Amino acid sequence: MKPYIDADISRLLRAAAWMWLGYLAALSLIDAWLYLRLDTLLIYYLLNGSAALAFLLAAYWEPPSHRLSEMRLPVMLILLAIMPLIGNHLLLVRLPPGPLSNPEGMALRQLPILFLALIITAWQYRLAGVLAFSGATALIEVLTVVIVAPLARLLLAPAAGPPGGFAPAPLQGINVFLILGLVRTISFAIVGVFVNQLIERLNQQQQSLQAANARLAHYASTLESLAISRERNRLAHELHDTLAHSLSAIAVQLETARAYWEQDSAKARALVEQAHAATRSGLEETRRALKALRASPLDEVGLLAALRRLAESAAARAKLDLTLTLPDHLPVLAPDIEQAIYRIAQEALENVVAHAHATRLTVRLTQQDHSLCLAVQDNGRGFRVADLADSGHFGLIGMRERARMAGGELDLASAPGHGTTVILTIGAAL
Repeated sequence: MKPYIDADISRLLRAAAWMWLGYLAALSLIDAWLYLRLDTLLIYYLLNGSAALAFLLAAYWEPPSHRLSEMRLPVMLILLAIMPLIGNHLLLVRLPPGPLSNPEGMALRQLPILFLALIITAWQYRLAGVLAFSGATALIEVLTVVIVAPLARLLLAPAAGPPGGFAPAPLQGINVFLILGLVRTISFAIVGVFVNQLIERLNQQQQSLQAANARLAHYASTLESLAISRERNRLAHELHDTLAHSLSAIAVQLETARAYWEQDSAKARALVEQAHAATRSGLEETRRALKALRASPLDEVGLLAALRRLAESAAARAKLDLTLTLPDHLPVLAPDIEQAIYRIAQEALENVVAHAHATRLTVRLTQQDHSLCLAVQDNGRGFRVADLADSGHFGLIGMRERARMAGGELDLASAPGHGTTVILTIGAAL
């Protein structure tokens, strides 16, 4: 039989050893009170006390090898189970008259120590080991009654028996102890199975907890990877909105200037000046984006004030008439939802400034029931939505990714000559 849970068995054995010694000390006081003298019980206490001390030493002994460590537990369990049985039958033949002088009293005397052995067995071994222990104690009881007790009577008992003591006939004594052993075996089986099932359940819960901890660690690692991926996407969005736009415009202007260089130097010079101005503008936008990356306005002033800053800045840069509608206050929102609303508004406003050629801008954030709705609308030149979706426009992809990660939806409505409307709806945000 192999132990099936990784328990601190040394601590358990040490506790059992001290309980054994404490029980013997308490029992000696009871015997001294019942019988007024302990000289007739000397063999019993010498035998059991020596066994308890040996058990204590073995519990504190650290085996030098794993093999000895595995052998220690069965040997100690055998010592713990056999000594009370043998000691009781050696004691029976010399016990003076008293309340514990009958077989039932002797069975009661040995029960606490046997229960210690039963609990350790149920704690450390499988169900088959518990049943084997219950059957083995019954077998030891029978062998002790049949072999050890008669020999003890011949060697220790006076010819006439102890005056007034308990001296049952051999057959009668065997029958009594067989019945008591049977009852004890059934009781041990019931209690042992119950304890073993509790330990089995504890073992399963420990395994489930370990599996849950492993899943939690994996989940945390996945969240960390996802957070890194989201941050990379956000950086890609920022670079797209600043460097990509600026460099694309500069590249087009320089290509055009090169084409005019030989034919119309004044035109080429004007294009170079425009490229230079675009370079300065792109540098300013890049610095603004880097500043936004270092310290998010959400952390400084909150979502409403940050949206107001975005809208007013975009309107000022593109010289747009701004209509801004924001609620007086918002309920507490999750950080990822606030971040999604802010970044999508930022992307939409940058598109208005860079591409719309509009004169009016409308920004609305409204709250209805358990949802928030952000709308960014302009009266610019517009475009065909299908053409933009087919081109895989990076800004639109980024906005939709942010909306999905926040549990929302992004709708885009536009047509050539009729402006563009971007609507973000996040349900159950409140």
